[in-house]
Amino acid sequence: MDGRLLAMAREEKENIRRQAVRTDRQRHEEVYARVPELRRLDGQIAALVPQAAAAAMDGTRSLEDLRRESLDLQARRAELLVENGWPMDYLDGAWDCPRCRDTGYVQGQMCSCLKKLYDKAQARDLSALLKLGSESFGTFDLGLYDDRPDPASGVAPRAQMETVFGICYDYALDFGKRRENYLFRGGTGLGKTFLSACIAREVANQGYSVVYETAVGAMAAFEEQKFSRDEEAAARADALVRRMCGCDLLILDDLGTEMVTEFSRSALYTLINTRLLNKRKTVISTNLTAAQMARRYTPQILSRLEGEYQVLSFAGSDIRVLKKERGLD
Repeated sequence: MDGRLLAMAREEKENIRRQAVRTDRQRHEEVYARVPELRRLDGQIAALVPQAAAAAMDGTRSLEDLRRESLDLQARRAELLVENGWPMDYLDGAWDCPRCRDTGYVQGQMCSCLKKLYDKAQARDLSALLKLGSESFGTFDLGLYDDRPDPASGVAPRAQMETVFGICYDYALDFGKRRENYLFRGGTGLGKTFLSACIAREVANQGYSVVYETAVGAMAAFEEQKFSRDEEAAARADALVRRMCGCDLLILDDLGTEMVTEFSRSALYTLINTRLLNKRKTVISTNLTAAQMARRYTPQILSRLEGEYQVLSFAGSDIRVLKKERGLD
């Protein structure tokens, strides 16, 4: 899990717990003011707890007698609450999640309520980063790809993209069992970012940590982490670098748009190599051809990409242009 997002989910859960405590206190004040006998009953029930502990140690009273007395008091308590128009469990806590009493954990294990808050935080984070709307596999339109064979390859773009789509879909749905890293290659507007977003959303919905970042943003984070004199900015960049290196899935979009320097090449190698060593999966998209990448990057980077990544070639015409021509925007 992403530590930053988990911290956000925990903070939200803590706010919920605080509100539940306030509500519970208000309920007790309300009930005790109207029915003072309920305060006395609650005091008697609470006093039985240390008595039970003492009885277990020295046998001064029968545990069975104490249990019966507690049940009698609780029955009278429930009776008074109902008689005065409250539910019998009105004073049993105003928890949003009774299972964990809004702590987020049950016997040291994360409660499902905290997991839901984490998933919501991750979905918000991805939506803010992707800025793409609601792209999903269900909305991917293969009809935008030509079904006539390409003269150069002899393969119709639609047929090729059906294969690409199927690979991406299976990869996302079976992410926990997969080992592959992918390099999406093809010209502008062929659906690389769209399918990357589809994968990211599906994998995130399964509870895995996902980071989406452009190559420009990723290299800028490495640079700011190392060279920034602003401590706060450097700390933010360091956190992003750590997340990129450690998340379950990294989507690195638009490789080749970043400014290439010795430092950026070193940073890119560090990112790719660290994730491979830690067996973290990555999807990289690029408009660059293999020849262009060979001129742009070091042999070390190319060897990692060629040896550890499966290339998916995207085909067709610029979808954004086609949509505009067909009035589909």
